[in-house]
Amino acid sequence: MRPDLFQAPDYYQVDDLLTDEHKMVRDAAREWVKREVSPIIEDAAQKAEFPKQLIKGLADIGAFGPYIPEEYGGAGLDQISYGLIMQEIERGDSGVRSTASVQSSLVMYPIYKYGTEEQRKKYLPKLASGEYMGCFGLTEPDHGSNPGGMVTNFKDKGDHYLLNGAKMWISNAPFADVAVVWAKNEEGRIHGLIVERGMKGFTTPETHNKWSLRASATGELIFDNVKVPKENLLPNKSGLGAPLGCLDSARYGIAWGAIGAAMDCYDTALRYSKERMQFDKPIGATQLQQKKLAEMITEITKAQLLAWRLGTLRNEGKATSAQISMAKRNNVDMAINIAREARQMLGGMGITGEYPIMRHMMNLESVITYEGTHDIHLLITGMDVTGLSAFK
Repeated sequence: MRPDLFQAPDYYQVDDLLTDEHKMVRDAAREWVKREVSPIIEDAAQKAEFPKQLIKGLADIGAFGPYIPEEYGGAGLDQISYGLIMQEIERGDSGVRSTASVQSSLVMYPIYKYGTEEQRKKYLPKLASGEYMGCFGLTEPDHGSNPGGMVTNFKDKGDHYLLNGAKMWISNAPFADVAVVWAKNEEGRIHGLIVERGMKGFTTPETHNKWSLRASATGELIFDNVKVPKENLLPNKSGLGAPLGCLDSARYGIAWGAIGAAMDCYDTALRYSKERMQFDKPIGATQLQQKKLAEMITEITKAQLLAWRLGTLRNEGKATSAQISMAKRNNVDMAINIAREARQMLGGMGITGEYPIMRHMMNLESVITYEGTHDIHLLITGMDVTGLSAFK
């Protein structure tokens, strides 16, 4: 593994828009990634293993529930700080960022927003510290882009609920201590349930043979007559809007995270273009390579401004789901295109583990699909501007 020489591009001086706290939080995450993630991530990806030793460090930099109030173990930070942490972690690896995103936006967020005070006190501090790890059960084998069609269900058995069904493509599932699971009651209404490892009939088989997010653990959630205590129901919101609210938070984090992956690819290609000699000059002195680099920094700059403005709107409580969809779609598309161009600039070296580009490119093939596919987010924007749904 080469030394991590990453230097973050800031072509439009976006740092001037950040507070001192924002920069302090970001820089702490950046230094942690350089110290703890970069030296081990290529090996972890090659072995298809999630590096569990990173969990404590993720907790220490505030990556688990950064916007959760301090009384519940969170850092009490704002939305831009949350985004910057996700940017820095994904600069290291999308799979590691996925672990933090799921823990924050898909486990801690619903417990905080939709749960009881008792549930908050029981679970959130342990999730914030990394003592507990969580996962989010929404996607099913036959219901991805249409989660409302889920068949996972629970029945009221008097002193408990009986949960049956299955979920698929679940980050953190193989090692999660708790799962926030979305299922239909007997009236067909969607509710969230907190399911704990060890409950009889609850299993989490791991998904193998992935070419993407190899340093992230993915699995299934299987529920075979699982008895769930009634106090584990999230009571404060039901319907499809409840899990979609969690996805808004996760998609927002992805919009920032993808910038980190793009930055890493750009920085790698820029440095390589100055070092790699062909025809008696560095390839960075050629028109085609400068075109690639100029377009990369332009797109990164646009994405930075988009994410910062969205973060400001989130802080003010004004951001819409459609605005979040636009940023997620744009920024991930931007990142995957930069990864592909950067890979070409490095030629054969671009496919090796000596550089991070191919790993980022493979990871982004998942990021562009999860939390709403590239095309679904396009239709969300289309519906928002026309007022007409193309989904049915």
